[in-house]
Amino acid sequence: MSAPIITVSTVVKAPIDRVWNAWTLPEHITKWNAASDDWHSPSATNDLRVGGRFKCRMEARDGSAGFDFEGTYTRVEPQRQIAYAMDDGREVSMRFEPVDGGTKVSESFRAETENPVEMQKAGWQSILDNFRKHAEALA
Repeated sequence: MSAPIITVSTVVKAPIDRVWNAWTLPEHITKWNAASDDWHSPSATNDLRVGGRFKCRMEARDGSAGFDFEGTYTRVEPQRQIAYAMDDGREVSMRFEPVDGGTKVSESFRAETENPVEMQKAGWQSILDNFRKHAEALA
């Protein structure tokens, strides 16, 4: 039996160009890419093109744990859609859609098998919520 698809989403009260830049530019990624306040992303690189790679370092602030989140882009439609393959082979699809009052960001991925599905969904949703707060705070 294959793992279920998880989808998380949020509406960012900001225009799509600001949302896109906040999601894709490394100087922004390091500001929001963590599921909780005791974690952070001290570094990020992003080659946003089909075949390009991204890498985000995620670490516990106390130095007790850390890992690299990385993959390869399989689809890039500016201000509309991003798809990528994580290094473990799972596919992620993202959509950016203009809606009344802002931009809806949706992210779908196949669950991994090491952690409970609800834990994965909560973690990815928390990162997306941090992203929303960061993007809305940009002038």
